Amino acid sequence: MNRGLNERQQAVLDWVSQGCPDGIWPDSTYKVSARALQSRGLIKVTKRHGHWNAQLTDKGRQHLADSNASPGERSGEAPDVPERTLTPPHPHTVPKTRTNYTDQLLEELGANNNFLIKPVESGPHAVNWASRVSAARKSGKIPHTQELCGKQTHRGYEIKLTDIPAWRLAELTPVIVPARLTQPHTVVAALQEQPRRMELTKSVYGRALRIIQALVTATESQGHTATLGPTQTAPPPRHRRKAAPHFTITAHGESIDFLVLQEQDHSKHMPTDKERADATKHTWTRIPRFDYTPANRLRFIVRGGTAHRGSEWTDLPGRPLEDQLAEIAQEVDLRGEDAERNRRADEQAQEAAQQSWESAVHRA
Repeated sequence: MNRGLNERQQAVLDWVSQGCPDGIWPDSTYKVSARALQSRGLIKVTKRHGHWNAQLTDKGRQHLADSNASPGERSGEAPDVPERTLTPPHPHTVPKTRTNYTDQLLEELGANNNFLIKPVESGPHAVNWASRVSAARKSGKIPHTQELCGKQTHRGYEIKLTDIPAWRLAELTPVIVPARLTQPHTVVAALQEQPRRMELTKSVYGRALRIIQALVTATESQGHTATLGPTQTAPPPRHRRKAAPHFTITAHGESIDFLVLQEQDHSKHMPTDKERADATKHTWTRIPRFDYTPANRLRFIVRGGTAHRGSEWTDLPGRPLEDQLAEIAQEVDLRGEDAERNRRADEQAQEAAQQSWESAVHRA
């Protein structure tokens, strides 16, 4: 294969040198590689009256001559090779090589400003674009500063290669959770004095306070402030996700509310004799389907501002909340900075509108 070209591009270049004979390619995907070759100045593609055609350039002929020459010939000056008619290869010569769909997709994205809309078809020969996007993500050929996104819309399957935001590439400093609360923050001290605010079991209560202590300390080191939430007692279980926050962190003038919840495990409920009797006697009686018991897992719900990484963090297998505190602290700062930018943009828009109005009055 020629240096600088992949196997598919080399095959298309050889095919163009033979006059683009029919019966070589089973579909029109060769045009993607042809665009890549044209961008390198190796071929020239034309389309007139709906007829697609490609021809070698002088650079393309020299490229082929170098690839077909022996090592001794390559070291010296390339001899003048008269044009000759090549016999088209057997129609099954090219399809024998395995098609690299990832290279093909990335080439096509590069030729279309990193954005494609593919038709969604059905049938045995339809292309599964979601599968191809997934394979491209796992190929290791996408730069670490970019990500490949795909979704189905009313226009078709949209594929986009975008730059990853700088905040996602930033290396975060781990937030250390203290082993003991020797000097609790005022927010933590208030939650200690009034344990009914969170209604956590003893198995997670102390750990929750230490995590809050670490988060509040980390955000205050960035110039933010923390205050106690307005709630006095925990709400009923069915309303707990919509409850008032347990504490609030103010970043760049934006209030970020935090609600700390204890996860629950559920198991199938086994009806008792009394429940069966009550359900038979009273038609409005409902036997619960599941039993819920408090788990040793915590969940932080974040409200306020524009979400970046997410709005909820929970204990995960192999990744407890302690390991996610750096992301939560970054989320607070990102939401505050975003709110500050929006306020400045609004102020600039108001100033521009005021100046425009004053200019109109002056002209009048």
